[in-house]
Amino acid sequence: MNTNQIQIKFLNTKEVKSNDSFLPEYATSGSSALDLKACISKKIILPAKEVVLVPTGISIYIENPYITALILPRSGLGHKDGIVLGNLVGLIDSDYQGELMISLWNRSVKDFFIYPNNRIAQIVFVPIIRPKFSIVKKFKKTARFKSGFGHSGI
Repeated sequence: MNTNQIQIKFLNTKEVKSNDSFLPEYATSGSSALDLKACISKKIILPAKEVVLVPTGISIYIENPYITALILPRSGLGHKDGIVLGNLVGLIDSDYQGELMISLWNRSVKDFFIYPNNRIAQIVFVPIIRPKFSIVKKFKKTARFKSGFGHSGI
């Protein structure tokens, strides 16, 4: 198993039309995440303050249990148009093989239009640590101990 190879399958071949325009792709050579695109045949209206599920037309199979994929919002859509993910972050387990569906939430007061092949989210692959837990009666005390929520100042 090559840890840098992820299997990808086209699900909506009618929309893909035997080209790779719906494939996730890196926008630049320095991009950490690949852009995911709307695999739709006509525009979708995302009403103000509403959530819509948008198909990508692809499924992936990561296979390696020490890798996961995170679906993240595109910063420009969030900042300029108020379009973020309905679940804030999507987590794709290594054994999931269903279609990647993107839950888009329009936080703005204006309707937003999604067109075929629009870049709607991004996917990044990250390593996973699967720890084993040991039950203890108490922890070794640290300087921080139980301090949280603003303990280090603003």
